[in-house]
Amino acid sequence: MSILDKLGLTPEQKAFRRNSLGGSDANIIMSGNDERILQLWKEKSGKAEGEDLSEVLQVMLGSFTESFNRAWYEKKHKKTVTNVGDQMICLDYPFMACTLDGMVAGGVWEAKHVSAFAKEDEILEKYMPQLTHNMIVCGVNFAILSVIFGNHKHETYGVSFDSDYAAKLIAAEENFWNCIHNDIQPVIVHTKYQGPVERKVDMSGNNSWSAAAADFLGSLDLAKQHDKAKSILKELVEDDVVEASGHGIIAKRSKTGAITIKETK
Repeated sequence: MSILDKLGLTPEQKAFRRNSLGGSDANIIMSGNDERILQLWKEKSGKAEGEDLSEVLQVMLGSFTESFNRAWYEKKHKKTVTNVGDQMICLDYPFMACTLDGMVAGGVWEAKHVSAFAKEDEILEKYMPQLTHNMIVCGVNFAILSVIFGNHKHETYGVSFDSDYAAKLIAAEENFWNCIHNDIQPVIVHTKYQGPVERKVDMSGNNSWSAAAADFLGSLDLAKQHDKAKSILKELVEDDVVEASGHGIIAKRSKTGAITIKETK
């Protein structure tokens, strides 16, 4: 058996994914792409075979480099990724499940290998459904996205749980699941943030931002203090602001309206 054959899913893994909605399914459901959503519905309904991804270079490369991504993350951040490959089912919404890339410090850890020219905002927007889906399934409040860009750069992004976006995601997935079981073709709906998101502000002179930013940076391993700082920072980002930065952190609003916060270099 070749090393590429070993990367394929087992029959048990295929059955687990076929009988539930996973993180990659969440990305498709929230993509607004009619063709991909309809194809997913056909596959989950048993009307079509799943796509053979063994011939898709990007998918296979991502699978092949996942273990290296994990080892590199552990080396650089001095943290251990656990629960690799665990299959999880959501207790509140049993149709939601995931196969974990891993868990780290009580949060979801997700590995991606993207183009060397990929843009950070687009990456975060693309994978926000999957990260949120997995956080819901695992009942945690943050996720780490570990990204390899081409062959020259590795970046990590901390994403906090956004309850408003999560509610929209759950509603979309529940509707899609009902369409599967009622044999109804799904209506394509792509939820996007509707307000203007052009203004950028420097929050260096804002005392509240400064205090919350200090708490944010110093409380990554303290979930309660971290969540409080995150809430304050989000409240300080006005609805028409796409990016706010200062005191070592930057907050960015995606096209879906979700706000992500990370440390600046």
